[in-house]
Amino acid sequence: MVKPYVGIDVAKATLDVAIGSDGEVVQVENNEAGVAQLTERLVEVVPALVVLEATGGYESVVAGAIAGRGIAVAVVNPRQVRDFAKATGVLAKTDRIDARVLARFAEAVRPEPRPLPTEEAKELDELLSRRRQIVDMLTMEKNRLGIAATDRMKKGIKKHIAWLEEALRRSNDDIDTAVKNSPAWREQEDLLRSMPGIGPVSARTMLAELPELGRLNRRQIAALVGVAPLNRDSGTLHGTRICWGGRATVRQVLYMAATTAIRCNPAIRRTYAALRERGKKHKVALVACMRKLLTILTAMVRDQRRWSPS
Repeated sequence: MVKPYVGIDVAKATLDVAIGSDGEVVQVENNEAGVAQLTERLVEVVPALVVLEATGGYESVVAGAIAGRGIAVAVVNPRQVRDFAKATGVLAKTDRIDARVLARFAEAVRPEPRPLPTEEAKELDELLSRRRQIVDMLTMEKNRLGIAATDRMKKGIKKHIAWLEEALRRSNDDIDTAVKNSPAWREQEDLLRSMPGIGPVSARTMLAELPELGRLNRRQIAALVGVAPLNRDSGTLHGTRICWGGRATVRQVLYMAATTAIRCNPAIRRTYAALRERGKKHKVALVACMRKLLTILTAMVRDQRRWSPS
C-alpha cells in the first residue's frame, strides 16, 4: 500500500485537506470537532507525511492533534511553498489549490518532520512574543513623544509609556516565573548564559524557538537560523555571498548577543578583530561572529558543557 502525502491549508475558520497530490480535497472546520474529524480520517488513510504552513499559530492545534496520533507532521515556511508553487507553474491561489500544492510539496521535497514543542516551550514562546510586542510599542510611543507638539498630546503619550513599562515589567516577571518553575529550563538557561554575551532574553528565545540547538551540526544550525552565507554563482560569475531566510526572532537575539560578545567575550572579540584586519566590513564580520557564537552554543548544549575560553 502506497502511503499518500497530505497537505493542509490552514485558515482561521477552516482546514482544506488534500489527501495525496492528485487525490481528493476535503474541508473541515478549524475547531475541536473539525480537528477530531480530520485526525480520525488521517488515522484511516495512514499518510507518509502531513505538511502544513506556519500561519501565526492557527496551525498549532491541528499539528499537535495529528502528531498526537503518531502521524509524521512538518510545519514549513509559507514562502518556501509559494516558491515551489511558482516553480511548478501554479500561479493561482485558493485554499483548495494551496492544499494541493502542499501535498505535492510534501511528496517532492519531503521535509523532515520537526518535533513539536512541549507545552512549556509553547508557553515560553508566547511570553517572549508578547514581550517583543510590548518593546516594539514602547519604541513607537517614545518616537511619537519626540515629535508631539502639544502638552496635552505629550501627557497622553507619557501616560501610555508608563503603562507599557509596567506591562513590560510584568512580562519579564512572567518569563522569569516560567523559567524558574521548570528545572529543565533553569538548567539549560544557566548553561547558555555561562557564555559571555548571552543574556536572559537571548537564552530564553533560543530555548523556546530553537529546539534543534545541540542536535544539528554547525552548518545545519547556521542554515536553519539564517546566518549561513549562500552562494550566488553562475558560470564565470561569482556573486556576493548572502545570508537569507531562517528564523528571524532567533537571528535578532543572536545579533544583539554578538554585538555584546565582541566587547566581553575574548573568543568572539578575536574573531571579529581578525576579520576586520583582513578588510572585511563590519556587518560581514558581525554575521561571522553570530555564526561562531551559534556554533559554540550548539556544541555546549550537545555536550552539556559550560562555557570555557579554551
